[in-house]
Order: sequence, then C-alpha cells, then structure tokens
Amino acid sequence: MIDVTKQIEAVTRTVGTAGDARIGTISQVYPTGVDDLWEAVTSAERIPRWFLPITGDLKEGGHYQLEGNAGGTITRCDKPNGYAATWEYGDTVSTITVRLTAIDGEHTRLELEHAGVPDPDFWAQFGPGATGLGWDGGLMGLALHLSAPDQPIDKEAVAAWMASDEGREFWRQSSEAWYSANVASGADPETARGMADRTFAAYTGG
Repeated sequence: MIDVTKQIEAVTRTVGTAGDARIGTISQVYPTGVDDLWEAVTSAERIPRWFLPITGDLKEGGHYQLEGNAGGTITRCDKPNGYAATWEYGDTVSTITVRLTAIDGEHTRLELEHAGVPDPDFWAQFGPGATGLGWDGGLMGLALHLSAPDQPIDKEAVAAWMASDEGREFWRQSSEAWYSANVASGADPETARGMADRTFAAYTGG
C-alpha cells in the first residue's frame, strides 16, 4: 500500500505549548501545485477520497462535520494559502490551522497545527501522539490520494492494511516519531516513553 518508513520520514512533527494549550504541528511536502492541494483539502468531493466523508457548508463561517469524528466551524478561509477551524470532538474543543506553501510549481508544503487545552489526565496518559498518530494517518491518506486522485478510497482495503503487520509498523513508527518530538520539546524521556507506548497500544489494540 505504501512505503511506511519513507512516509514517516517525509513528515516533520513538533510539539509546543502556549500557556495551558498544547500544540502539535505536522507537515509534509507533496508533489503537486498549491491550487490542486488546496482543492484536495477543502473540496467536499475530494476530502472523502483520503480522509473521511464530510458534510456542511465548507466556507468561512460555515459548519462542517466529519463522519464519526470531529465537527466545527470554519473560522478563516484564505484560498489557496490555508484555513482555520474549530475541532469539536465530544466535550473537547480545540483548533486546527492549515497552511499551504508553494515550494515551486510542482511541490507544495502542507502544515497542520492542532492546538487546544487537553484534559490533564488524558494528556498524562497519551501525550501528543493521541492526535498526532491520527494526523499521521491523514497525511498518509493524502499522499496516496495525490498519487491516484481519481481513485476512490477502498475502505475495506484500508481497514485490512491497518490491521496488517505493515499497518502496525506504521503506527509503531508514528508513535516513535511523536515520542522524539515530545522529548525534543522538553518532556521527560521516561514520561514521554510511557505516553508513546500507551498511545501505540490504543491504536493497535494492545
């Protein structure tokens, strides 16, 4: 399905703070122009091909809902440079900011910043990987979509891959990458190790 190590190494991850907020940032350069990448990450027709089915009014001030996941309000829309939105999941409200930067006519960097004040107990248990692994999966899905943009997502194939040894290896390497980002941010290595191990177990069923 995908070269796991190549995909993990193509992504940059950082962990930071702003007051009580925790900020996870993830980015990847894709082999496409900024206008095409903008369409891929904002079009209700294309988002389900690499992420999740989405409904709503996808414009500034509009509300969106991802099937079985978060919803929220689009608070800023600056085509084709990026957008911002609330990320409302359960009782938790955080924000996402997406930035697109043209490298040249054929390459564009996507940077996604996810910021919020997490439940202290949840953060102590899982740390930044709780959302970070999910965004790693999203960036991988986007890479696959851009390699075959007209091909709809095969949900059964994706589910089977995620449950395979290769899929497990993807989550392991993602967990390790977020562990490293957490330690680089100043987290105690032993504490960060426990967070990463528990997150990996949560994503893989133990």
